[in-house]
Amino acid sequence: MVAKLDPRRVTAFLADPPEDCRVVLLVGDDAGLVNERAGQLVRSVAGDDPIRVAEPGREAAKDAGSLAGEAASVPLTGGRVAIRLRDGRDIWTEAVRGALAGPGPGLVVIEGSGLTGRSKLRTLVAADARGQVIECYGERGRDLVASIQRILGELGAQAEPAALDWLAERAGEDRLAMRRSLEILALHAEPGARITAEEAMELLGEGSMLDLDEALLAASLGEVAVADRAIAKAFAEGANPVQVLRATLRHVQRLHLAALAVADGSAPADAIGALRPPVFWKAKGPMERALQRWSPGRLEALGAALLRAERQTKSTGLPDEVIARQVVLGMARSAAR
Repeated sequence: MVAKLDPRRVTAFLADPPEDCRVVLLVGDDAGLVNERAGQLVRSVAGDDPIRVAEPGREAAKDAGSLAGEAASVPLTGGRVAIRLRDGRDIWTEAVRGALAGPGPGLVVIEGSGLTGRSKLRTLVAADARGQVIECYGERGRDLVASIQRILGELGAQAEPAALDWLAERAGEDRLAMRRSLEILALHAEPGARITAEEAMELLGEGSMLDLDEALLAASLGEVAVADRAIAKAFAEGANPVQVLRATLRHVQRLHLAALAVADGSAPADAIGALRPPVFWKAKGPMERALQRWSPGRLEALGAALLRAERQTKSTGLPDEVIARQVVLGMARSAAR
């Protein structure tokens, strides 16, 4: 068994973890995804039977044989047991060593989103053929769309492709927040009907993301003061700098596509209407007006500058929020000129 799981095999592994696997350690910077995948593993092993699930307290870490004993137990209802550790830390190393060497057949599932590559626990699991490390980093593109579709399916709902694209575009860095949004969407969905992009926009287009949209529209129109107030409000309501930079880049890329269409002879309204996922109806007018201020060349240069700005958040000492705010206001000043 390869200790570090190939990303292409993750979905199949979560659905059916092999019998010879004793410990799975989930690591990475996306704590929400770690939590979600841990839940999937527990359900795959124990189903909906609470008797087959154990969550030892931290005091069990002091007993080197605690996890091995739990994993070797045979529930009255039959099948495998799942032992879930929600606070994966190095204090569990010796207990996990015992579980790796034990007879099973239970599976120990560890949420270790805070563990670094130098962690003793991570090193132990990665080096053992009976252990499996699964990395959980923020999903992008088609992978994110597939996850949104799967989560909606678990909630008894389904969405049109345009709605899935819009939801993926709006997804932030917080996986748990995304799941809560999808739960709200599923709760209001008509039974048997597929959620449309317009319905998703009406229900979820609010809060910090609505303020961010307002800031980006104002910036692309050269309304510096409006953009400044909206971006400040977006940060106050929970938007994070990376989310702002990526949303700004997506906004610029969509304007660039529309500007190219206009340059080829399309009417601004048609160019905006052809964008996918669709533009929210309230934003169509402002985006059409923004096309009068931006040429394809200027938008392409702005997109390159945004990519450099995101790299700056990882390589300079400047506060990320300062960089993100400067990017949005810089776009507004450029449009005003």
